[in-house]
Amino acid sequence: MDDRVELLIVGGGVAAARAARTLRRRGFDGSILLVGDDPLPPYNRPPLSKELLLHDEPLPDDLLLAEPVAWYDRRAIDLRTDVAVISLDPGERLAGLSDGGIVRYERCLLATGAAPHRLPVPGADHAMLLRTAVDARRLRVAMDANPGAEVVVVGGGFIGLEVASALAVRGLHPTVVELGDVLWGGQLGSGLADWARDRLAAAGVSLRLGSAVTAVDADAAWVGDERLPAAFVVAGVGVAPRDELARAAGLAVDDGVVVDGAGRTSEPAIWAAGDVARIDGLRVEHWHAAREAGERAALSILGEAVPPVAVPWVFSELAGVTVDVFGIPAADDEARWLVPERLLAYRRRGRLVGLVGLGGAIAPETGRELVARGASEADVRGALAG
Repeated sequence: MDDRVELLIVGGGVAAARAARTLRRRGFDGSILLVGDDPLPPYNRPPLSKELLLHDEPLPDDLLLAEPVAWYDRRAIDLRTDVAVISLDPGERLAGLSDGGIVRYERCLLATGAAPHRLPVPGADHAMLLRTAVDARRLRVAMDANPGAEVVVVGGGFIGLEVASALAVRGLHPTVVELGDVLWGGQLGSGLADWARDRLAAAGVSLRLGSAVTAVDADAAWVGDERLPAAFVVAGVGVAPRDELARAAGLAVDDGVVVDGAGRTSEPAIWAAGDVARIDGLRVEHWHAAREAGERAALSILGEAVPPVAVPWVFSELAGVTVDVFGIPAADDEARWLVPERLLAYRRRGRLVGLVGLGGAIAPETGRELVARGASEADVRGALAG
């Protein structure tokens, strides 16, 4: 017999959990089925490249989870883990499950997230990836089994640098190989990249900029003809939205599922949120954006007023220093340190479009608000003084 639900949530990340929480908090008492292909209930991903790698003791599941396991029962949410939705029929409002089940839904939220890119080189399977809790625990085992070892990290973006920093703290000797000449692909400019380079060097992280890994072995990475010995290799070279299900169902897809600010897709009974969603032409692959998108989609499903999309906020950590990025700076923006090595402002045609705060230099809500209104330098300084 088919399952019948009022809302089917597809995906097991923070966007899914936040949508379910918001619905129940706003009084929705209809049936909710949350289906995720991860073995764990929805969990937060930021600790995977931070606390889970850094703590002396392995981080338990209950500190990762977006909600305690018992919460789903208390809120009458049918949670099914380790099961994938493999097909959607928007016309009939049917979903096929990997365990052979069929679900009839009234409305559906897609929160399928993103999948990490593999290196496009021979031996790519030797490189470890970091996207899931299973990935993180596998990496932690490798770290603990190879004290003091040389390790290669491919990719100088947020994940690659967080992993390299954690490796150095744990006493390993990481070398980051980055294709671009500037960290973070140049997006955050040379000023922040120069600070990061010096900070990483002091922490024991070596950098190879403007270099491409051409092959990976079980105990090395190759840059052209040069062999870089490594107890293991980690690749952090970006992700791709998991939009195959939506594409096969005929939804509008363009580097993610196309949605408006309320998460509505091209199908009237389907919403999308999180890393898989391209909101008003922009896809942001970070925890705060996913959480807030799940909340907005829930409000939209209920027919309530939906707040505007907030200025993006990315939280990272580099060699023991927190890094908060507000807005979406570009490589050609004018970048200026307002407080040396503490607060960096980005302007485009005279308007503030981004801020980077180091070591908690500015409160997140303040940083986002200042960027949202394109604040003047005086306003930013005033906010700091206050």
